[in-house]
Amino acid sequence: MKNKAPMLLPVLALMCACGSPLSNKVNLISAAEGTRYCNPLPMEIGPGGNAAGDVSVIEHQGRYYMYCTGGGAWVSENMTDWEFHPVAHVPVAPDVVRYKDKFYMTGNDSPVYVADNPLGPYEVFSQWKDVPSIEAGWNGAFDTHIFIDDDGKPYLFWPGRGISGIYGCALDPDDISRFVGPVQHLFGFNAEHEWERYGEMNEYQGVAWIEGPWVFKLGDTYYLQYSASGTQWKTYAEGYYTAKSPLGPYTYAGNNPLLRKTEGLVTGTAHGSMLKGPDGGIWQFYTIVLSNPPGGRRIGMDRVLVDKDGQLSVTITDTPQWAPGAVADAGEGDSGSLPVTINKMRAMNALSNCSSEKDGHYASYALDNNSGTWWMPSEDDAEPSIMVELSPATRFDVVELFTIDGVRLMFGGGSRRMMGWGRGPFTPQIYRYRIETSLDGNVWTTALDRTGNEKSKDTIFEEIAPVECRFVKLTVTDWPKNNPLGLIEFTVFGKASSALPPAVATPVFNNLPPDKPGRL
Repeated sequence: MKNKAPMLLPVLALMCACGSPLSNKVNLISAAEGTRYCNPLPMEIGPGGNAAGDVSVIEHQGRYYMYCTGGGAWVSENMTDWEFHPVAHVPVAPDVVRYKDKFYMTGNDSPVYVADNPLGPYEVFSQWKDVPSIEAGWNGAFDTHIFIDDDGKPYLFWPGRGISGIYGCALDPDDISRFVGPVQHLFGFNAEHEWERYGEMNEYQGVAWIEGPWVFKLGDTYYLQYSASGTQWKTYAEGYYTAKSPLGPYTYAGNNPLLRKTEGLVTGTAHGSMLKGPDGGIWQFYTIVLSNPPGGRRIGMDRVLVDKDGQLSVTITDTPQWAPGAVADAGEGDSGSLPVTINKMRAMNALSNCSSEKDGHYASYALDNNSGTWWMPSEDDAEPSIMVELSPATRFDVVELFTIDGVRLMFGGGSRRMMGWGRGPFTPQIYRYRIETSLDGNVWTTALDRTGNEKSKDTIFEEIAPVECRFVKLTVTDWPKNNPLGLIEFTVFGKASSALPPAVATPVFNNLPPDKPGRL
């Protein structure tokens, strides 16, 4: 265990001596709350509710309802700010559909539930009736998805196990729990689709797990998306087939996979849902598989673009994006803010520091853009803090100043939310913290004060009124005491805005102790 006193820097009188910062400032938009979002989405954690993947989103009367493995439901009018609501009986991989003024919920190993509104209360409507044989892919309810066509006819889609693929069947319009007509095997695992294969490098040849069907209709085309290779891999991805009728025949899309990302904080992107948002555009929700350990899953959301040939495309993002309706051009999703803290506690940046750290859970892990590592302070550290010097990289470089405008925090560390299921009695996940900025490392200004926070979230994205700085400091003032504090990631967003000559940094680095890694 290592305890470190925060390093105080000499006031940079040299800043004045060397002249004013260079005039290459950029203009950052001061985003109002709700105009931007950042993946993973910061979902509230409530009693019986944990947005942990297998995400299904529907719209009803101008509101959006999100259901996830982990229980409960989340409601939003703008798809950016989500409010948690307890909902009983939510199964693993839940699916909710509105049919004839009722809401039907199904999921893994569950009957068909029914309610008068999206938030319930749900009660058992029926067990599945006239269930197909195992040869028809039915091994019990698993990742079920009910699709209602424009003519009001209901259809059920589900995966078999392993490499079996996706099946579909019409349902009885008078009894949505009853199978009617022949079961169609729509497609199975194809080893030539390398992204479908098992493994962190898709190295398996004949092993996969095909799951998570979801149907979205656009014009006269049915888009059937599905997931592979398996939710235990960061290669978990999503593809789609198209057809001109609900039960096919379906054709594999040539630009697959639709969703795939294996590096950074947003990885293992699959098992989701697609719908039109409040801006009229198409939006994709998806599961995010974090690295193991610490395990766990989160929720992501990004725009769907459709080209002239009807092909879908999604750019998976992990930086602040404009929310639905925030910009006129749906193609201009990125707000322009970049992560400016990644790996700034390693290599030459010796002035970054922390109040304490445990062996094996170093402060640098909170800045490494990796969900598989996390910082843990010592048990006796009452207000753990991390100070990050944003620039320079070496004493020969100019000292760049950055205008920051947002922050992402991901708390955790392997003790909770492993693969999405909570352990033990519910404890609100309330984290309280403060973000401060400085130009010299001595005089600090509070940029964001959440020391009175009452929201239960372990993934957080906050707007910051744009402020130019060279140093950023995070201080955690309180956290849930059912587990030790762990910080998976601390990301500050912004852009370089001005610079000082390299000589400003030289005295600071020359005065470092010989054992400091930043000394040259």
